[in-house]
Amino acid sequence: MRKRTDKQDDTSSVASDVHRTARVQSREREPSGRWLKRGIFAIFVIFILAPFTLRIFPELIQHLVYTHRIRVPFFIDLSQPADLSLNHTTNMFLTSEEGISLGVWHTVPESQWNEAQGKDLAWYQNSLSDGSPVFIYLHGNTGTRAATHRVGVAKVLSALGYHVLAPDYRGFGDSTGEPTEAGLTTDALYLYNWVKVRSGSSLVIIWGHSLGTGVATNAAVKLIEQDVVFDGVILEGTFNSARQPITAHPFSWYYWRFPGFGHFFPEPWAENKVVFPTEENLKKMKSLILFLHAEDDHLVPIHIAQQLYEVAASTQNAERVKLVSFDGSLGYLHNGLYKDPHLPDIIKKFVLSL
Repeated sequence: MRKRTDKQDDTSSVASDVHRTARVQSREREPSGRWLKRGIFAIFVIFILAPFTLRIFPELIQHLVYTHRIRVPFFIDLSQPADLSLNHTTNMFLTSEEGISLGVWHTVPESQWNEAQGKDLAWYQNSLSDGSPVFIYLHGNTGTRAATHRVGVAKVLSALGYHVLAPDYRGFGDSTGEPTEAGLTTDALYLYNWVKVRSGSSLVIIWGHSLGTGVATNAAVKLIEQDVVFDGVILEGTFNSARQPITAHPFSWYYWRFPGFGHFFPEPWAENKVVFPTEENLKKMKSLILFLHAEDDHLVPIHIAQQLYEVAASTQNAERVKLVSFDGSLGYLHNGLYKDPHLPDIIKKFVLSL
């Protein structure tokens, strides 16, 4: 009797051990199974869902290029430029085409600071014909005309005795509409023509920064078709969409890493017609051009500016096209050139050459 009981106990112990082992193995398999499912889901999102979404919703591409909905700095009242120490600046709205209202700041030369206090919009418009050079500043993507580096450029130019008109393109800041390449070019051309009507024989110079360099060269070529030439063009931190992606698109890498994806998912930004053919535009431009670029620019490498300079200089000549680079040790990156103490002299020399 005891032997039988011992035998049953042994059998039960073995069965229990088998069960325990099975449970442990099951627990060990569960995490690996979960990770496998997560991996499959991630692959689905990256290679199928994301490209499909971008193809269906081109406005996502629009936002990636312009990032116009990120309205930094926050909590700034664009109707009050004096809050940013622009006490000789007025805020106005211009209609570049039906349904499009552009917010624009007009800063007069610093020498007119006292006279500008309390003046109305008519006074500011009339001041454009005082003979001082007029700059139209076309900013880059993201944010508004109130960004620190944009205000910094306006202050530098005003201190030199120049007028500055700084618009926010359609869809940016307090301007209405949605940004497109054609739309931004239209906005720039409208503002230029508006200024020319009011500025008499004063020089009108275009300063484009980053995305604004593409807008500036587009506008220049459009005017050339009408036999009109900008007096001068400054291109700061200029990009070249022919040799560099216009944006570090988060999903662009799979087009060349995985053969065949380009067939099923063509580059969605191509369909949104974001081109900005700066290199081709420079081959047609006739204006004097000044390139400004930081050697440590983290968004647009210095060699891009050098390539574009060579294109422009070969089209015109080295006397009409200049490149000024800023040492990388200064830490200006993409937006900080306005801090350079030599910048005023560089700008003044360029204006005197026009």
